[in-house]
Amino acid sequence: MAEQNWKENRSSFFASALGPLLWTLVFFIVPMGIVWAYSFGRNAGLTEIDLVGTLDNYKRATEWLYLSIFAKSFGVAAMVTLICLIVGFPVAMAITFASEKWRPWLLLGIMLPFWTNLLVRTYALMMLMGSQGYANKALGGLWGGASWLKTLIGLEPLPTWEPVQLLFNNFAVVFGLVYVHLPFMVLPLYSALDRLDRSLIEASLDLGAGHFRTIMKIVVPLAMPGIFAGVMITLIPALGAYLTPDLMGGTDSQMIANVIERQFKRANDWPFGAALSFMLIYAMFILIALQGLRKKPAETH
Repeated sequence: MAEQNWKENRSSFFASALGPLLWTLVFFIVPMGIVWAYSFGRNAGLTEIDLVGTLDNYKRATEWLYLSIFAKSFGVAAMVTLICLIVGFPVAMAITFASEKWRPWLLLGIMLPFWTNLLVRTYALMMLMGSQGYANKALGGLWGGASWLKTLIGLEPLPTWEPVQLLFNNFAVVFGLVYVHLPFMVLPLYSALDRLDRSLIEASLDLGAGHFRTIMKIVVPLAMPGIFAGVMITLIPALGAYLTPDLMGGTDSQMIANVIERQFKRANDWPFGAALSFMLIYAMFILIALQGLRKKPAETH
C-alpha cells in the first residue's frame, strides 16, 4: 500500500512538473543552446551562420580591448554592490527594528519600484539628473542663495551658475545602477536580520559593548548569509546591466552588455556576440560556484 502511494505521488509530481519543464526546455534551454552553438560558428552571409566548431570568436573575446571592458564591467558592478551594501544594511536594520505598524509600509516602499517598468524609472531618473532637471535646479537655487548672501555682506557675487553634468558619464551609470539594484540588496538583508536572536544584541549592549561594536561583532557575523545572498543577487544583474549604461552612460561608460548588443544589431556578428555572451555567463557561473564553495566549508564545520 505504501509502495502504491509512493508511485501515485511520484506520478502526480511528474505530471505537475511536466509543464514547467517543457516551458524551460523550449523557451530557455533550447534558445541558449542555439546561441552557444553560434559561438563556435562564423558568418557566411548577412543571415547565414556556418557552425564550423571554430574557437576564433573566443580567441577574439580574449583580446585586450574586450578584456578591459570585462574588467571595467566587473569594477562597476563591484562598486555598485558595495554602495548598495553600505546603504542597504542600515535600511534593512531600520525596517527590522521598526514597529509592527510601520514595518509593512517600509517593506512596501522597498518593493514599490518593482511595480514600475525599468525603462520608465530610468527615464524619470534622467529627467531628475538632466541639465534642466530638478537636481540642477536645486543646486542652482543654493548657488544663487549663496551669491545673494555674499552681496548682502558686501562681497563680490558668485559667478553665473553653470549646470553640473550629472548624465552621460560613469557617475550616472553607477548612480543609476545603485538606484535600480538597491532593493535586491535590502530584501535579503532584511530576511537575515529579521531572524536574528535579539537577546544576543541586548546581552552585548548590557556587557558594555557600544552600538557600533555590537553591529560589527554580533549583527554582521550572524547576518552573513543574507549579506552574501544580497551581494550575489546584486552583483550578477549589475554585471549584465544593459539599459542603464546605454541610456545614462557616455561613450566611455559602456559595459560588456552594450558591446554584446552592438554585435547582434549593428555589427551583425552573431557568432562573436554569442561568444561574448557566454564569456559573461561563464564568469557568472564562476561567481556562483565560489559562493557554493564558501558555503560548503561552513556547513562542514
